[in-house]
Amino acid sequence: MKISSEDLPRHLSKGLGSLYVIHGEALLLAIEAADAIRTAARAADYSERETLIAEQGFKWAELRNSAQSMSLFSSRKVIDLRIPSGKPGVEGAQALQDHCESLNPDTLTLISLPRLDGTAMKSKWFTALEQHGTVISADEVALAALPIWIAGRLKRQEQSADADTLAFLAQKVEGNLLAAFQEIQKLALLFPAGSLSFDQVKDSVMDVARYDVFKLSEAMLAGDAERYVRILDGLRAEGTATVLILWAVAEDIRTLAKVSRAVQQGGNISGALRDARVWGVRQKLIERAVRRFTPTFAERALRQAALIDRLIKGLRQGDVWDELLQLGVRCARAGAR
Repeated sequence: MKISSEDLPRHLSKGLGSLYVIHGEALLLAIEAADAIRTAARAADYSERETLIAEQGFKWAELRNSAQSMSLFSSRKVIDLRIPSGKPGVEGAQALQDHCESLNPDTLTLISLPRLDGTAMKSKWFTALEQHGTVISADEVALAALPIWIAGRLKRQEQSADADTLAFLAQKVEGNLLAAFQEIQKLALLFPAGSLSFDQVKDSVMDVARYDVFKLSEAMLAGDAERYVRILDGLRAEGTATVLILWAVAEDIRTLAKVSRAVQQGGNISGALRDARVWGVRQKLIERAVRRFTPTFAERALRQAALIDRLIKGLRQGDVWDELLQLGVRCARAGAR
């Protein structure tokens, strides 16, 4: 069974299963989901918990031994298995499949994984987990959907805000759910239940945007020039190395050039994306952008990136930040046409 992290509380209210799997890149949602499952388990008298971390050198026999051993203090226990890499390997894959075939109703297994690529989600071990347990996706909340998410969190603490205030708060946290969570909690401490005014939120919320080069490139691909400028300003204020910014932006432009050339030559866009090793959310961004970018434009952008590289290395004169601004805005506006 597959459910979202938002559906988990309703699911748990109907009773506990024997196997839960959490995967995704939204750390806050993954932590909350795991906490909710452990809380429900304690309420159902699963009073012992054994934590296993499948890092390099982990002996997968430990999972089998834990599942087969009786609890010393309780008739029920939780096996908390964490796989930080999301790659159990051959031995681990078989161990997970075997574990699924011998689930014990008095043992609840909670497996935590990072974001998985398409290959992992189609693997035999993950398919077995889906068939025998409940899989919870802890996906990042898209920037466009963040105001609605914030409104839902405010409602939990009996507060609300209008659309403009929600949009302002979403912009300030720049898609970072942990930062949003902290600011929402602060609002609960500062103000009573009820409607929050724009001025109340504006005066209390710090600029907690966590700028990173990948969000910068994401804004460029999405054709959002305003967001590109805002994130670039944030990166500059934080002292981010220009060589890192150029690397992230140029990598995506290079991918765009490769995919657009393949499509222009009669190739299938799905095959071109696969050959360029583009997966997940990034695949959608590249696919949309490549339909608007011509190979000629992409090549011209790459030449501009090469000139910026020479500028960073001190081989030509100019303002690196201004050049990065022009490159990204040109690509964003071209993609928005």
